[in-house]
Amino acid sequence: MSARGGAVEFSGKVALVTGAANGIGAGVARRLAAAGASVVVADVDDDRGKAVADEVDGVFVHCDVSDPRHGEAAVTTAVERFGGLDIAVLNAGIGTGFGLGDDFDPERYRKVMGINFDGVVYGVHAALPELKKRGGRIVATASMAGLMAMPMDPLYGANKAAVVGLVRGLGPVLATDGVTVNAVCPSFADTAIISGFKSALVSSGMPVMSVDDVVDAFVAVLRDGKPGECWFVQAGRPSAPFTFPNPPGPRTATGERVSIDHDPITDPITTDPITTEEN
Repeated sequence: MSARGGAVEFSGKVALVTGAANGIGAGVARRLAAAGASVVVADVDDDRGKAVADEVDGVFVHCDVSDPRHGEAAVTTAVERFGGLDIAVLNAGIGTGFGLGDDFDPERYRKVMGINFDGVVYGVHAALPELKKRGGRIVATASMAGLMAMPMDPLYGANKAAVVGLVRGLGPVLATDGVTVNAVCPSFADTAIISGFKSALVSSGMPVMSVDDVVDAFVAVLRDGKPGECWFVQAGRPSAPFTFPNPPGPRTATGERVSIDHDPITDPITTDPITTEEN
């Protein structure tokens, strides 16, 4: 089935999408609705959010993801309006616009962390009880900045690296409850978050992807993502799970990898000799 063909592969599913008033979130909301899902559009932009919700025949909720109560209310709306929750796309995010020198802004820093990382934590916490009932999926929007150095905005890179680490750690944990969690890690996409430096990217020859290209990756992850995978999205390269190169641990004294996909209290520690391939 084509991801852009209006197929009904998500028929009967209920999706919550944060940051869904614009950009990638709006694109995901439209694509899921076109494929049969009922969509809760969550955002702080009431006018645009309501417009997207009307467009996809969904429901809008005002949602500041940095406030855990808002995430809980959004999940409640999904249950009350559509009977449950199958998919949580935790997409809300903002750029920083400052560094750690004289331009550092502690108040802005807390806001950025509250949206880019806390919003994912709160979203997972709010959605889990309902997702466990239906074997649901969580997809968090991270970034290529979470997989590689981001000198032009190191704090944004740190936010997104935190999302990647959270998803990787939660993967095996949530899988035991039938919930699959993934991250999508796009490179530069044509959204408001790059508006301040888009011209510089273009003039330097850096490709800027369309929102549709990124949404394709979200659909692929929802269809095929395995627990804890973080999928990169780059122009000119098929999206796929990022293979983290040869992580340093945990290992035994003889170099065998230690499996931590277990309950350390009830299960003994085992070793896994499988190595990790380079990307």
